[in-house]
Amino acid sequence: MNAPAPIGVVGDYNLLERLEPAGPGDFYRARDTRKGRTVVVRLLPPGLTPDPASRSRFIAQAQGMGVLSHPNVIALFNAGEHEDRVYLVFEFLTGQSLRAEMADRPMNVRRAVELAIQISDAVADAHAAGFVHGGLSPDSVVVTAKGHAKIPAFELAARGGFEAGGDRLRDYDSPEEATGQLGDDRSDIYSIGAILYEMLTTRRPSHKGASAPSVSNRHVIPELDDIVLRAVAPNPESRPQSAVALAAQLRSVVATVDVRETAVDEQSGAGRSTTVFRILLTCLVLSGVFAALWWLFVR
Repeated sequence: MNAPAPIGVVGDYNLLERLEPAGPGDFYRARDTRKGRTVVVRLLPPGLTPDPASRSRFIAQAQGMGVLSHPNVIALFNAGEHEDRVYLVFEFLTGQSLRAEMADRPMNVRRAVELAIQISDAVADAHAAGFVHGGLSPDSVVVTAKGHAKIPAFELAARGGFEAGGDRLRDYDSPEEATGQLGDDRSDIYSIGAILYEMLTTRRPSHKGASAPSVSNRHVIPELDDIVLRAVAPNPESRPQSAVALAAQLRSVVATVDVRETAVDEQSGAGRSTTVFRILLTCLVLSGVFAALWWLFVR
């Protein structure tokens, strides 16, 4: 079977199909002609790097992200320039956005915590390499076909490096970033907390202070309430001071969540068993009554 004809060529990449955008720029499924693999090519908006000097600086910084190889980070393979536009080349994934999995309803608590731990682990690895993400949201996080969360590498901004695009999603920025301050590791922790808060409640927390997730979702345990509220605290000093610490706190409640959910399932099972028993008992009683009436009238 012949390979499909490319709809365009960028560097060593044959563009095969335009993809739905997941941020600023144009996205394509493409074929790496050197490596023989499927990739995603992202052409950034021209205004993001308007002059040759800014493009060269941007490309050099993007290529520096090659040090990141965490299983929960979407791998950035290459960066270059094409017709005065910067392009980035990422691994191609099958799956959906976290937003799609959320589907405008509270997620299973165990599943939400599991995804938040994976995101925290990826962010912790980026922080250790000297990067702040600055662009986390349910729209930018990918959930693979195997159910694993992956954060995009592009939004990772070297301290004092990339300038955010004007049309970048800011809904999950920390309170300090929303007022124009420079974000740091704790700003990413706020974003992770905000995503987890929405996974549990379908709502984003207020920058002025949020109500406990359990107010909207009775399945959220008090220990998880405390962790989430600390993560989205308006004051950065009140948040966990590292993504490693946040991941450890979330792991500490996993066992408790599992025990609570098992107890709920057992109670539900017991309730179903009781209902079935009552129905059977009612049927037996009615059968006896009908049998007695039949015997009286027939006799």
